[in-house]
Amino acid sequence: MADLRHDFVGIKSPNPFWLASAPPTDKEYNVVRAFKAGWGGVVWKTLGLDPHIVNVGGPRYGAIWGADRRLLGLNNIELITDRPLDVNLQEIKSVKKAFPDRALITSLMVPCEEPCWEGILRQVEDTECDGVELNFGCPHGMSERGMGAAVGQVPEYIEMVTRWAKAKTRMPVIVKLTPNITDVRYPARAAKAGGADAVSLINTISSIVSVDLDQFAPQPTIDGKGTHGGYCGPAVKPIALNMVAAIARDPETADLPISGIGGVTTWRDAAEFITLGAANVQICTAAMTYGFKIIEELVEGLEQWMDSAGHANLASIQGRAVPNVTEWQYLNLNYTAKARIDQDSCIKCGRCHIACEDTSHQAITNMVDGERRFEVIDEECVGCNLCVNVCPVENCITMEQLPAGNLDKRTGKDVPSEYSNWTQHPNNPMREVAE
Repeated sequence: MADLRHDFVGIKSPNPFWLASAPPTDKEYNVVRAFKAGWGGVVWKTLGLDPHIVNVGGPRYGAIWGADRRLLGLNNIELITDRPLDVNLQEIKSVKKAFPDRALITSLMVPCEEPCWEGILRQVEDTECDGVELNFGCPHGMSERGMGAAVGQVPEYIEMVTRWAKAKTRMPVIVKLTPNITDVRYPARAAKAGGADAVSLINTISSIVSVDLDQFAPQPTIDGKGTHGGYCGPAVKPIALNMVAAIARDPETADLPISGIGGVTTWRDAAEFITLGAANVQICTAAMTYGFKIIEELVEGLEQWMDSAGHANLASIQGRAVPNVTEWQYLNLNYTAKARIDQDSCIKCGRCHIACEDTSHQAITNMVDGERRFEVIDEECVGCNLCVNVCPVENCITMEQLPAGNLDKRTGKDVPSEYSNWTQHPNNPMREVAE
């Protein structure tokens, strides 16, 4: 079997699947159940110094569902732990003693004052946990108090607080980044400049998921009022993958270890994060949706895929996709592909025809010789693959690569073979500058 044992900045765990800092990691009872189920590590729900943290007593979540009621995204308005700090610290120490082979990280969020960080780090260090995660990502509630994303959106603050933390503890320091920013590379660079051992991302995305049209208030609605919250779940995975890849590709942070977070639900999701540069993954919404036992499918699925593909360990796949992430201008403009419809699989629903006819290139028929039949008109097809994505039957429509230099349907002319990318193309007004 593939070896899933994992070492993240010196923190060892039996597999790369960690529970993210969130409600599932708020107390000893939950974390013990998670470790018994097989999770490799846990990031304890964020601790703070404020003794007056009070969470709302009403609904805390809004949701987005697919047509089959499958949960696509959660919006939460919950704050950091509202349990006493000393109780959390005692439980962390107890759990680490009982499960010495599992990774146990403590998430922290306190005001941007050096004595506050020094004080809480000293207390956390006494628990003998494996490391700390500085929560610079939470976009609601705490950010209005000058913490969370309010820090994570200012690279100078990230560097400053990270430097404080590194000076006050022997433990590895992981900096959790917010996605609520224009370019995630700058916060990552700041974390590295401050001495961070690693970064984790993404935290939740600031959002309002819906409005109650009877009360005219955002949901979840608390006594007729609502607020923006943090969005997570499968829907945020594309955003997370892009940000992880951005940090892995950046020459200034390429060697900075990454813990990937954002919509991981299956082993395939985890593999995608790892191939884009993450060393491990953190999971929350999937556990809240399906329970801790989902870890069995995650571990088994990743092991089986790695075995079948000949990957012996996690190092053999980490970052493998990073060199293939590039800028648009370097894409091969000679590459040509056409849609092909498998008539045996086609259920004749007509979605491909409607989408192409109304919104794209009028390249799919709906009648052939008086019979309802959907076929691709090569002369009109530009290879956009919209039809593939709207077809309800998997693999019914596929894309077939054609040899370079074939007719370019955008211009009606052959694409000269020497124009391998946009920087060389004669239509590029900046071609001479690029060269």
